[in-house]
Amino acid sequence: MKIEFRKVPNTRKDFCIEVDSVKFSGTFCKISQTLVDVKSTFVGNTDVDCCKCGKIFSIPVDEEINFLLSYGIYSSNDERDLDKIIVEIDNKVIDFEELLQSELESLNSEYHICDSCSSDDDFIELEY
Repeated sequence: MKIEFRKVPNTRKDFCIEVDSVKFSGTFCKISQTLVDVKSTFVGNTDVDCCKCGKIFSIPVDEEINFLLSYGIYSSNDERDLDKIIVEIDNKVIDFEELLQSELESLNSEYHICDSCSSDDDFIELEY
């Protein structure tokens, strides 16, 4: 789902996207000429790599994430914005699928250990 920055309503609007069994849903609204507030949840399962053996396995995803989308460079001294992920939009179009993919990639870049490696106490580093 894509929406132009200038067409974002001032009242909350619902959205829902599902990609690779992860549902990304929530609400969004414009809070100023250059800022959009997005309150969202990620629910489902996603595949990640084990950092020890390289095996791909599925983990559950259940997160609430608040975004602050800024048209252009964001600058503020407001401490209330510290609990939000700030995303600067350059091309005047908000792409919710891109936000979802970015969060999934961020989750995949973390260290995950599969069940068989977590039960193994030996420290073995395998090259794969």
